[in-house]
Amino acid sequence: MFKNFYPYEYAKSVFDIDYKKLHNIGIRGLIFDIDNTLVHHGDDASSRVIHLFKKIHSIGLKTVLLSNNDEERVSRFVKNINTPYVCDAEKPASHGYKKALSILGTSEKETVVIGDQMFVDIIGANRCDIPSILVHYISAPNEKWIGFKRYIEMALLVLFKRDKRYNNRFGCAIIKETSEKETPKKKRKLFCEISPLTYAISVRKNILIRHIKNMISDEIFAKSRSKRKLPCLISSCSSHLIKKGKGIDPVTQLNKAKNIQLACKSINGIVIRPGETFSFWNRVGKTSAAKGYKEGRVIILGKLTKGLGGGLCNLANTINRAVIQSPLTVTEFNIHSDALAPDENGIRIPLSAGTSVNYNYEDYRFRNDTTENIQLLAWCDDENLYCEIRSQKPFPNRYEISEEDHHFSCENGTYFRISKIYKDTYNKQTDEIIEHKLILDNHSEVLFDSSLIPLELIR
Repeated sequence: MFKNFYPYEYAKSVFDIDYKKLHNIGIRGLIFDIDNTLVHHGDDASSRVIHLFKKIHSIGLKTVLLSNNDEERVSRFVKNINTPYVCDAEKPASHGYKKALSILGTSEKETVVIGDQMFVDIIGANRCDIPSILVHYISAPNEKWIGFKRYIEMALLVLFKRDKRYNNRFGCAIIKETSEKETPKKKRKLFCEISPLTYAISVRKNILIRHIKNMISDEIFAKSRSKRKLPCLISSCSSHLIKKGKGIDPVTQLNKAKNIQLACKSINGIVIRPGETFSFWNRVGKTSAAKGYKEGRVIILGKLTKGLGGGLCNLANTINRAVIQSPLTVTEFNIHSDALAPDENGIRIPLSAGTSVNYNYEDYRFRNDTTENIQLLAWCDDENLYCEIRSQKPFPNRYEISEEDHHFSCENGTYFRISKIYKDTYNKQTDEIIEHKLILDNHSEVLFDSSLIPLELIR
């Protein structure tokens, strides 16, 4: 569906491409876009770009610039670069690409298009059956808004990277690995970290990516529900709705309980047939005030704060604990800190927290790979949340969660909970362990008052 937008390869910049390898595999000509590919829009050729073209030509590769800009802009750019060009190309129309091939004197398979836009450079190259490399666009310092199309392209790029059918079509690695010397010492802020606005934009981008993935996915989502409980109990879990303690806001805890009760109504009784997938957000849907959801505790950029629908991670986490103790297959699990609050009554329960869900780009999903119908029940009373996994017929194995080497460690002034968590499979008849499978190498930042960590657990 999206293959017309996919390049052969993706690079962070034109300087990360191994042009010698391109020459070695038979490439003889390169068609470059200019603006936001080689330099920021409207800029003259930098000394680094001039040196790059000299290096490319010394390897034996011919070049041509293909731009939708006018003669004045392109001729100004090439004054210090020895390369022909095609201006007013009207990309992604094919005639500009054909003219560039004629100038190079190369065939489609001997040529590579290099540009920063899927909707322009890459789709044009694909129309002409020319291999292409998409590079990350060059942005100006402090440039915050990049245009809606860029966010669509980001979504498509994620799909491209995950679709193995279209990866590494050159047959060898032609993208250089960034060396330590090239890596800036100062960590650059992510776009989502700049401001609340950019965080909101990033959330919308990720939601869009998920919608596109769902659209093209082959997954069959469970939809049917039954009020009648299936007879065989496979596993069950519970958790307290209201946490109490130092630094815990009672209002957000009450709101969390309300949010979980609402979400349970969408989940309780769902039947997952063989081959079907349970998706948390497919069942719960978008949380909104109109549906009755309230502000609960959420984690944004690693910090505890308030957010509409907060607390649903608690529901997803309790479901996850029940699923792990069953023959079901977890297909999507996102993790946040497993140390949101001190262990209740000092008793450690592995996986008592840690499952992260954010509508709808961070989902929790599991698939029924058995031959039996499976039912998920989720309900609340005044103080607790309960989950059960049931089936029509019993299974020969039972499943448990175990934990090893649980402790806390201080790293550069920050405390972390550290442990290894396993899913253990036992034969019911012999009680022999069949599998001891590591499911989480836990390294969770402590988000509660570190003075509440038991001293005997700190190493």
